[in-house]
Amino acid sequence: MKTARWSILYRGPLSSCNYGCGYCPFAKTRNTRAELAYDAECLKRFCDWVASRSEQIGILFTPWGEAMIHRHYREAMSRLSHLPNVWRVAVQTNLSFPIESLHDCDRQTTALWTTYHPTETTIPRFQAKCAALRAAGIRHSVGIVGRREAFEDIHALRAALPAETYLWINAWKREKNYYTAEEQVMLRGIDPHFDLNAEPHPSLGRACRAGETAFTVDGAGDARRCHFIPERIGNIYEPGFADALRPRGCGIAECRCHIGYVHLEHLRLDAVYGDGLLERIPQGWGSGAG
Repeated sequence: MKTARWSILYRGPLSSCNYGCGYCPFAKTRNTRAELAYDAECLKRFCDWVASRSEQIGILFTPWGEAMIHRHYREAMSRLSHLPNVWRVAVQTNLSFPIESLHDCDRQTTALWTTYHPTETTIPRFQAKCAALRAAGIRHSVGIVGRREAFEDIHALRAALPAETYLWINAWKREKNYYTAEEQVMLRGIDPHFDLNAEPHPSLGRACRAGETAFTVDGAGDARRCHFIPERIGNIYEPGFADALRPRGCGIAECRCHIGYVHLEHLRLDAVYGDGLLERIPQGWGSGAG
């Protein structure tokens, strides 16, 4: 029997971020020591569960805030990267943590989904972090929100990074028809996959791997198809959890976020991203390492 291959988005109870971007929907709270201890407890339980499984597992941490400034996430990245059944462990991060803390990670399985925030840091400082990742041989993509006031930063960031580092642009979709035709051409020239993110994807009833080979997990172990459908499909710590995974049509009208629509089967984005799907690195691009 073929071994199952899963992609898991983990989001624990952590809700604090050291950045304060005005447009960001993530929580701007300051967790207490007790809350951080509980988050660490949940994370350890999840890592223990991954280690106990026979499936091939890829993990993307998608925290409500910045996880990598906390030691328990950096230690989890290292531990998970060395497990024989983990094919990828990745995290969404603003790179404000010490890069050397990842030096114990397995380079074959570790990757970062990094985002540059113009109001919170500078391009030289961020570029230096990326250079440290390349020197350490750690795969990473780089992204930025495509607001009009960030256009100058987008050009400067592209110029500061090596050509083999994929720079993705999250389209600003809160305002309809936000971009002019000329702006779309410019952004497409920097991110050739910009159009995938620029428009919502009709998804109701469409075949989606979410709930079958991809699913989200929270700190309590409750699993859902994805972050955008609240229905609980099971709990990973309950016996027979794998029986809850099966093909499902999407239950919402449209999918607007990369971590959701990459699993819509008709878009065939697994062919675009391959094993770089979790860290958002398309096939044919350099790994961002070396």
